[in-house]
Amino acid sequence: MSSKFFVKMLTGIVALLSANMAIAANLSMPDTSEMKSRSFSDLQNQFKAFYEKEWGQTQPCRETALSRFSVCSNVLRNEGNSPFMLTKKSSSKVAVLIHGLSDSPFFMREIADILFDEGFTVVVPLLPGHGKRDADDDMSDWDLAERWQSHVDEVIKLADSMGDTLLVGGFSTGGALAVEHYLDSTGSEVNNIDGLMLFSGALALSDNAESMSRIWGIKLLARIIDGSYQTHGPNPYKYPNVAGLAGLELMDLINTIREKVEEGQQLEVPLFAAHSQADVTTPIHGIEQLMEASQGPNTFFVIDESYGLCHADLVVNTNLLNKMNFNANMVNQQEECAVPKANPLFPTMGLMLRDYLSQFK
Repeated sequence: MSSKFFVKMLTGIVALLSANMAIAANLSMPDTSEMKSRSFSDLQNQFKAFYEKEWGQTQPCRETALSRFSVCSNVLRNEGNSPFMLTKKSSSKVAVLIHGLSDSPFFMREIADILFDEGFTVVVPLLPGHGKRDADDDMSDWDLAERWQSHVDEVIKLADSMGDTLLVGGFSTGGALAVEHYLDSTGSEVNNIDGLMLFSGALALSDNAESMSRIWGIKLLARIIDGSYQTHGPNPYKYPNVAGLAGLELMDLINTIREKVEEGQQLEVPLFAAHSQADVTTPIHGIEQLMEASQGPNTFFVIDESYGLCHADLVVNTNLLNKMNFNANMVNQQEECAVPKANPLFPTMGLMLRDYLSQFK
């Protein structure tokens, strides 16, 4: 056998072996997109399981949209109150957006769309006691704030498993819950938050509300005054009033954040905050004080007092307002902030948010 023939035969054997190995590898390894699809399906089922446990049952949603996964139930006032996820399967960036006290994920829709456009998978949970036809038991629960915190913890843990970059934020009480979670997990292995976003963040309440919260026995009195909690009102996606006990639970949450900051804890991740100077519900000085404990880089979008922008309207644009179907005939339209309005600077706020998000590649 000549050396040339031997080399040629050996080359052929190697090529045949390589081809067989490639075929075997293709047969043994599932398609990557299929693996991702299964993974997202598992994550969606886990998200759904949170609410099956909370409500006792869920049902398919009537309204569906591409890339959107919602969890619906007969216990909710309508599907607009449902928790949802916007899934960006090709991205490793995830954001959690938490709604405010007495409202629902509906109010996070436009902010969520911006994040989704910027390449994030977005998770928008529904806090316990919210969005329901009957919330009597929830709004009189002494452990309501702990239930909020527990749900935020499990949602953030789920979101963290979905990507490499994790942002957490929210509107009003949702922003406070995001900050409290960050500070509570500072220094631990579970703190993988890369950025915080606060929209009308509830880091302070009006002087009157804060003074009332210090009265001995005020929670018991508030629980009695709340009585039978009314969930139906002029806004299909928001309770007509904030329960007194729930408001006091929020004050406890704010005090917890203040104590941690006073003990020297700081925010060590990029912070985005948007707030109206005319906000009398959650005064802007709460955010300003938090900024002093933030190492930055910070993005602070302040809406001048001259706009008279109310607390709840910061996250509302014309599109969301048109979908709200607010019944103005059920309120005193002369009362300040009784009727929702679109934030005239929402487009500018959106541009500032996009600029903030650009640092997370």
